[in-house]
Amino acid sequence: MNTIQGTAAGSTRPANSVRVVIVDDHAIFRSGLKADLDSSIQVVGEAATVEQAIAVIAQQRPDVVLLDVHLPGGLGGGGREVIAGSAPLLSTTRFLALSVSDAAEDVVAVIRAGARGYVTKTISGAEITDAVFRVAGGDAVFSPRLAGFVLDAFGTAPADIADDELDRLSARELEVMRLIARGYSYKEVAKELFISIKTVETHVSAVLRKLQLSSRHELTKWAAERRLL
Repeated sequence: MNTIQGTAAGSTRPANSVRVVIVDDHAIFRSGLKADLDSSIQVVGEAATVEQAIAVIAQQRPDVVLLDVHLPGGLGGGGREVIAGSAPLLSTTRFLALSVSDAAEDVVAVIRAGARGYVTKTISGAEITDAVFRVAGGDAVFSPRLAGFVLDAFGTAPADIADDELDRLSARELEVMRLIARGYSYKEVAKELFISIKTVETHVSAVLRKLQLSSRHELTKWAAERRLL
């Protein structure tokens, strides 16, 4: 049986029930998950596509979203696109990725997008219940070997943010930088910020030049080290 790693020992159990939205394109899985969750967790909505997920999350404003990584619909960004589409709620709604995939690129991409944890579908009902409470309480939660992917990608110690580095970037360049560093494509950035792909390319070139970086990979590393994602 798998165990769950969190940022704090023991479960964090809020006094009130946790309101949850389940996002997965398989109805049978959603039904089984609802049956396995503790009665103190209230499922207030379900969705099977990117568009449905963004709509129901905006309507219900849950405490936690249990989110599959690969979903139909949208621009092909799956769970990452759902998080981006729910950005105004990230201060109150937390996202916990729940997927069959344990690929490093899936884990890192969804965490960069703003998810608070990532667990695989092999865990038990009791474990997912505990993970929901942990995430609702502010912890970051991962299935055991997945935590290593995040540590490798983001490092374990925050670096000091040099004000003069950030001062080189305009407000728009900073927005573009964050989205590109989170793994968004140029097309996705353009749609998110309501600008043209050509304008995105121009901003990215300016960001790389000003920060003296040579690639998106270096930009992602730079942003992660400064906790800007």
